[in-house]
Amino acid sequence: MFKKRISVEQVEEGKELCPKFDQNGLIPVITTDHKSGEILMHGYMNEKAFKKTIETKEAHYFSRSRNAIWHKGKTSGWVQKVKFIRIDDDQDSVWISVDIGDGASCHVGYYSCFYRSIPLENKTDDIELKFEENEKTFDPEIVYKGQPNPTKL
Repeated sequence: MFKKRISVEQVEEGKELCPKFDQNGLIPVITTDHKSGEILMHGYMNEKAFKKTIETKEAHYFSRSRNAIWHKGKTSGWVQKVKFIRIDDDQDSVWISVDIGDGASCHVGYYSCFYRSIPLENKTDDIELKFEENEKTFDPEIVYKGQPNPTKL
């Protein structure tokens, strides 16, 4: 499925899919909602997760905190159904557009993982994040039923 990277011309101008995975075997992925265009999350795929995503048309990521592939939405029921996949110019970054129905993508319970903004009018070292989503879409305690939180300090 993935071709060996041979030349800059092949990578930048060719029709062969030859993704560049980093030293840990990962490629960054930005995921957007197909209907709204809003960014839902940023994650990573290893070769197996990328292939599985293409084959199943459902998003699979590599969880660095769990050190495992995860099928996004398998537990919550809000599977990310892939509408399109794009790869950037040097094939080291992926963009997928997904349909999550009426669901959410953030394990914290919000619709998007990007539910806070950094106010740019702040002139101090004391930045206070602003919540852009007023309420959670779901209760993670109910949905994930005691599974360990993937956020690591």
